[in-house]
Amino acid sequence: MIDHADNVIDLNRILHPGTAYARPRDVVADPAISMAKKRAILASWASDAAAVPSNPALRELPESYRRITIDEVLEALSELDSEPRDPPGGKPARLKSTARGGIAA
Repeated sequence: MIDHADNVIDLNRILHPGTAYARPRDVVADPAISMAKKRAILASWASDAAAVPSNPALRELPESYRRITIDEVLEALSELDSEPRDPPGGKPARLKSTARGGIAA
């Protein structure tokens, strides 16, 4: 008996990769696609073109009626970055301008 399950190709996943995922974290977790494709999919979801007109904080995924928040998309994009989220030493402090000190006096 031949198992054809291994030979099945999801054309929708190839032609419209954004439609094959339910959540942004699913895109990040997929080992089958490159980092560039992951960024492209997530960027398309983050764009204003995917925004729900009545609620811009929500995004409607292409070819579906699933809705996700922009925060989910941005969090997934940040997971793709190689830099640490909390770098050692904390956030850099903004230095006060010494040139403007004389003006305030």
